[in-house]
Amino acid sequence: MKVLICDPISRRGIDVLRQARGVEVEERLGLKGEELLAAVADAEALVVRSETKVTRPVIEAAKKLRVVGRAGVGVDNVDVEAATERGVIVMNTPGGNTISTAEHTFSMMMALARNIPQAHSTLHAGKWDRKSYSGVELYNKTLGIIGTGRIGGEVARRAVAFGMRVLAYDPYLTLARAKALQVEMVELKELFAQSDFITIHTPMTEQTRGLINKAAFDLMKPGVRIINCARGGLVAEMDLVEAIKSGKVAGAALDVFETEPLPPTSPLLQLPNVITTPHLGASTIEAQESVGIEIAHAVIEALTGGSIRNAVNMPSLDAKTLSLLRPYISFAEKLGCLLAQTGPRRCERLIVHYAGRVAELDTNPITRSALVGFLRSAEGREVNFVSAPIIANTIGVRTEETRSSAPSDYAELITLESRAGDERASVSGTFYGSVNNPRIVRLNDTPVEAVPSGVLFIMRNKDRPGIVGWIGTIMGKHGVNIASMSLGRDKQGGKALTILNLDSEPPVELIQAALAEKDILDVKVATL
Repeated sequence: MKVLICDPISRRGIDVLRQARGVEVEERLGLKGEELLAAVADAEALVVRSETKVTRPVIEAAKKLRVVGRAGVGVDNVDVEAATERGVIVMNTPGGNTISTAEHTFSMMMALARNIPQAHSTLHAGKWDRKSYSGVELYNKTLGIIGTGRIGGEVARRAVAFGMRVLAYDPYLTLARAKALQVEMVELKELFAQSDFITIHTPMTEQTRGLINKAAFDLMKPGVRIINCARGGLVAEMDLVEAIKSGKVAGAALDVFETEPLPPTSPLLQLPNVITTPHLGASTIEAQESVGIEIAHAVIEALTGGSIRNAVNMPSLDAKTLSLLRPYISFAEKLGCLLAQTGPRRCERLIVHYAGRVAELDTNPITRSALVGFLRSAEGREVNFVSAPIIANTIGVRTEETRSSAPSDYAELITLESRAGDERASVSGTFYGSVNNPRIVRLNDTPVEAVPSGVLFIMRNKDRPGIVGWIGTIMGKHGVNIASMSLGRDKQGGKALTILNLDSEPPVELIQAALAEKDILDVKVATL
């Protein structure tokens, strides 16, 4: 398995990759254009920071690519949509540089409050100018934090320690976490109106792009100061320039920019009350060591089928959760595969119903696995955890989940149902005794008890004596051995269901012979 390192990461991170069994590591830094496209051709994993742009053409050129590991928080330089379509896992390291970025944010805020860079430059120029650089205290000032995740939360803790009043806007902030951080939860307009300092710590999305713009500045109090150490583009730069020139904004401290590197002609560089640093938020020895090691372990785990950590385009599973869910994930894929081979070809809705103990678990990965199995059999193409939802959406299959804790015949039950108009097909499964003993217990509402493995011969027939013996004779005549058998029926003398686990695929002649028998209604063969 080849891992291509495209940007500098810590030596300890590289050592982790080199020491992994079966992993070949190649370092090629600063690649661009055709050179990059050629280098990724045989790579199964790419490790990048912010310099290398993993675009759609790069992903398409990397035919073997399975993982993109970003040693850092954001994935702005990775085309996540293109990766997802190809079934490539994109993962980052959101925790590795939390403290470094929080400390840089706070350092920028203090430098902004006391005009430290400007005073430093003046003194080095041979001037002793104390009057021009009088600053403000942080104590008793109001800090507005937009986004209180890992970094925003750490900034809040430091601000409280400095005696600041902290306002927080975050749609996902709970009352309990706000209380723990000692912050006041407010709406965004209120935060703009009351804050003396505003710092932003949100991801870059279509909803957050240009979040701090002219309309936002109009709501702010005169003399407000702006800090952005998160993502360039969260603050509309030209609107900020105008707000500073008008005196509405007293100053800004920016570590990130809409275009990086920041062009020398940028108006921001012409304003004396704007402090700039070249994207240094995560640039500490400790942070780079941490993210390098973290992404190395994450990439190895993903390549070797272990836990998935910090994936941005699929559910993340730590080792403990994966160990717990693995039997359910495997079983759900087989149920999906069986449903696709036994139900109608057309499917508009795939409904996964969980009952009993399994309903208490994190079922998202289980549902994805069921969808993977269903699509692989129905579509006949390669599908994985990452690409399954995209493919389902493309072909018009809507996936739904339902749960029930109500008592039933089984301690836990997974039911997959395919619907298209009035057509409906379903399959249910559970575990007997332990998660190592899965069983198919219902097919289209007929109770059975079949092992979900290998080749399944599924026959619907009229319930009459002699059918089982007859089909056994036909199997023997064609040299097909029966490994196990399960029988079910709706009522005595009604319709019966026979599922045989076979040691080999039945020949076409056997199936034709079975269908020629007048009491056999239907025959299907499924491979799990």
